[in-house]
Amino acid sequence: MSSAAKQNPGAVALRCTGLHRSLGQGEGRVHVLKGVTFEARRGEVCAIVGPSGCGKSTLLYLLGLLDQPDDGQIEINGALMSNSDDLARTRARGEHIGFVFQFHFLMLEFTALENVMMPMRKLGRLAPEAMQARAHALLDSVGLGSKTHRLGTQLSGGEQQRVAVARALANQPAILLADEPTGNLDGKNSGLVFDLLTHLAKEQGQAVVLVTHNPEIAQRCDFTRPMRDGVFV
Repeated sequence: MSSAAKQNPGAVALRCTGLHRSLGQGEGRVHVLKGVTFEARRGEVCAIVGPSGCGKSTLLYLLGLLDQPDDGQIEINGALMSNSDDLARTRARGEHIGFVFQFHFLMLEFTALENVMMPMRKLGRLAPEAMQARAHALLDSVGLGSKTHRLGTQLSGGEQQRVAVARALANQPAILLADEPTGNLDGKNSGLVFDLLTHLAKEQGQAVVLVTHNPEIAQRCDFTRPMRDGVFV
């Protein structure tokens, strides 16, 4: 566990206030988020649920600094990020945020080990030997210690998503954002990936924000925030 997580269990890792976002052009422009306020705390798992088109994924992309709001503020570990330039936002994503998507987005021509090491190489905080040791440890923790040198094409769908979980945790981020992380898996693998994701995140003191349509997954989270028509209800 990182020292920050040890010192601040339950601390707010992510906060947004009054977020607005519209998408599209001209007459087709849609007001997707309408003043959303939200916070996520270390060691807690929050599910955002709601019908398709209500703004869940748009909110997650804003929280992950992949897009910018039209209005409102986003704070990561107390630092205001919503108006930061691209360089600062990219750096903050690498240091503080891990992503798990419905589709694993692995580099299939690389091994499981190389995929997990990629975020560490990009951040450049660890020596090569330390990166490799951490990647091995993470793959062990998701039950893939014996498959570290297999290419992405040699792994099953469930195994690929477990590699994606390990990759998301590579830089010990304060925040883990997951967009339908079990949506492409069968029931058995869905439960396994969710258990791994939440157990490892809680163990390391990360705040987890999960978008899901799966009611069973949502019920197992610490909190559920229903969204409809661009606001929490």
